[in-house]
Amino acid sequence: MMSKKSFLAILVALFLPLTCYFLLKHFSAEAVIMPKRYFYDSVRTVTEYGKTTEDTVWHKVRNFTLTNQLGKQVSLNDLKDKIIIADFFFTSCPSICPSLTRNMKRLQDAFNKTDTVVRFISFSVDPVRDTPEKLKKYSDKYGINPDTWWLLTGDKDEIYGIAKNEFKANIADTNVDTNFIHTEHFFMLDKERVVRGWYKGLDSIHLNKLADDVVLLMLEKDKKKKRKLFGD
Repeated sequence: MMSKKSFLAILVALFLPLTCYFLLKHFSAEAVIMPKRYFYDSVRTVTEYGKTTEDTVWHKVRNFTLTNQLGKQVSLNDLKDKIIIADFFFTSCPSICPSLTRNMKRLQDAFNKTDTVVRFISFSVDPVRDTPEKLKKYSDKYGINPDTWWLLTGDKDEIYGIAKNEFKANIADTNVDTNFIHTEHFFMLDKERVVRGWYKGLDSIHLNKLADDVVLLMLEKDKKKKRKLFGD
C-alpha cells in the first residue's frame, strides 16, 4: 500500500512543473513592455463597484478627409481597427524623403505578406504642388500599393494641423520647422488612433523597434471587448 509520503511526493512531482510553467507564463507575459501612450487629453475620476480610480483619457487622432494618389476622397474613419504608420513628405524632396519612402515600402511589403491590419499614410507637406497626379507618379515609381498605403494631399492648413495637433510632429522632432513640417520620423497609431510611438525612419534600430511594436499592438487585448465578454 502506498504511504502518504509517497503519495505526496508523486503529487509534487506531477504538479510542480505545471505550477512553474503557469507562473513563468504569467510573469513572462507581465514582463512584456507594450508601446507606451504619449499624450492625454484629460484625467477623470471613475467610481465602479465602490472603488474610485483615475482614468486617463488618451489623445486620439481626430478624423480627417483628404485626397489620395488615386484622386479619391478618403478619411481616417475608413481605416477603422487598423494599426497605422504615417510620415510627412513631399514628392520633390531631394534629401531624406526617397530613403524614407523606400524604408516604409519595406515595412509595407513585410506586413502585407502576413496580415491585413497595418495601413500606411504619407501626408504631403507641399500639397499645393503635390497634386493627386504627382502623387500617383511618385507612388508608381516606388511600387506603392494604394490599397494599403495612401499618399495624401489637400488643404495645407488641414495637413499642418494634423501634423502638429494630432500626431504632435513638432514634439517628436524638436528640430522641425513648424512652417514646413519636414521630419524623418515615422509615427504609429494603435487601433484606437492613439499615438503609440515615433521612430527615426532612417535608423535601422528604430525601424526594427517599430516592426516589433506593431506585432505587440496586434496582440494587445481589447479591454472593452474583454469587459463585455466576462461582464466585468
